[in-house]
Parts: sequence; C-alpha cells; structure tokens
Amino acid sequence: MATQQELMTKKPPTAASPRQAHIHTERRGTRRCKITQLMRIRPSDPSKEHFEDLRGSVSVSRSGVYFQSSESGYEVGMRLFITMPYSNDPASMNREYLAEVARRDVLPTGMFGIGIKILMEMGIQHSYNFGGAIPR
Repeated sequence: MATQQELMTKKPPTAASPRQAHIHTERRGTRRCKITQLMRIRPSDPSKEHFEDLRGSVSVSRSGVYFQSSESGYEVGMRLFITMPYSNDPASMNREYLAEVARRDVLPTGMFGIGIKILMEMGIQHSYNFGGAIPR
C-alpha cells in the first residue's frame, strides 16, 4: 500500500506512445539561445595547470553557457574566469565572470562539450592602450 507521501509526489500513470518515451523533461531554469559569442576562458585556481581558451559559445542563457573545446583540462567543479563577449580591440569593454564547470561531455569528434554555470560578474575589463609612457 502506498504511503501518503508517495501519493502526493507521484504522478498518475498515463499512456505514453513509444515516440513520447524519448522526450525528456526540460530541467533548466532559464531559456537557452543558440548564439555564438567569442569567449576567453581560463582557470581561476592557480594550482591548476594554466590554459587560455578562446571559443565561441554554442548556446547561452542568463546563468550558463555551453561550448565545444579541444582543451582537455576542463573538469566538473572547476572554477573559471570567463570574459564574454571577448574582443581584443583596445577600446572594447569586456565583462569578466566567475563560473564553474557543470558538465563535460566527450563528443564523437574528439572534442569536449563544456557546460558552465555563471556564479558572479567580476566587472568590466578595460583594455585601453594609450601607447608608451609620456616623457617629461
């Protein structure tokens, strides 16, 4: 006999067609947009091996980004600095974020699918260059 808790949390059985059996429930809290933005990605932990990855996003949301990379140094739980959108134009104002790797998929192409969760905005990174020092 089912307990009261089980009855309250279980959904009644429904007749699902074989086609519907492959559809999974969306668990994301925010919608994803399939846009490509250039990003600069690097580990935030100085004890990890340093790398700098410049990649385009596959999909983005308010709280996360998914991209593909050939860099094998990504691990689930790893903290990253993400500059997005990234531009090396001297007048650009890039935003930097602290993020965490939430997902790492091995893709059939030999690359990795990396899903990151944005934890907080670090600020705007100015990249002005006014030339050398002014002689006095």
